[in-house]
Amino acid sequence: MKSNGCAILIPGEKIPNNPMTEDDKYALKEFLTGAGVVVGVIAALLIVLFVLANGSTDVSNPTSSNAEVVGKYKECDIIQWTKHNLAEYKYFLYCEKNK
Repeated sequence: MKSNGCAILIPGEKIPNNPMTEDDKYALKEFLTGAGVVVGVIAALLIVLFVLANGSTDVSNPTSSNAEVVGKYKECDIIQWTKHNLAEYKYFLYCEKNK
């Protein structure tokens, strides 16, 4: 019986140890390499987007609940400010007379 490259199983016949041809192995390797590259690029883009979305610190509203006066320097208040209760603090001077 002539085969077109597909494995034909006849009941009672022994299954070959390695039914994959060298062409099948090469195609599988190429597919998995391409899929890995696509998944890697998507993961990298998601990481970059996440960092860009959460990495920018906006100090335009220092009177939010995440800001507190922690000291004085000359006639100015030293403000400790954080975004979203992170353990990263920004310090700046707030001078009432320079408004």
